[in-house]
Amino acid sequence: MKNQIHPYAPMTWQTFKNTLVGNPDHFLQFQYAEGEFVHPSFHITEIKQAPIVSVDCGGQMNTWTEIVVQLWEPPVHEAERSMKVSKALSIINLVEKSLPLNPLGTVKIEFGNSQFDTRQMYPGELIAEGDTFTVSLTPDYTQCKALTRGQSCGTTPAAEASQPTKPKVVLADLTTTNAASCATGSGCC
Repeated sequence: MKNQIHPYAPMTWQTFKNTLVGNPDHFLQFQYAEGEFVHPSFHITEIKQAPIVSVDCGGQMNTWTEIVVQLWEPPVHEAERSMKVSKALSIINLVEKSLPLNPLGTVKIEFGNSQFDTRQMYPGELIAEGDTFTVSLTPDYTQCKALTRGQSCGTTPAAEASQPTKPKVVLADLTTTNAASCATGSGCC
């Protein structure tokens, strides 16, 4: 039976964990690109809780919490079958004994290997099919929070309109006829 969750917003820790709890006997795998999976011998090396406080370009303060699950592929592939979801849950339970994780925190999965630069990604589709449970990872993204609130990026429209226009410079005009003008010791840079 195929069971899919299609989140329309970043997934909360509570949703992610509850979905794992519902699939304890499945083998856990992570898909980080089309047809590319974290090797089955992966380790969950740590789970981080990161409270974020920021001020966006519109001057608004924002706060949220991220829960980052870090995966590591050992250089020597130790297993041909990935851990079961129940083992991942035992790691999560061990972490939560010391660090209560915010159930409303945004989940990110951190992973990289020799073919894929380390990055944090969102869990996208969660698919239980056969004896496997696949977490399909989607790239993190940037956004302008001011624009999502209907504001201008960094200034008000009136302030933007009153800004003087910058003169346009043609790069061809930057060449000089004096080749010594940027010689060592000339002070040009």
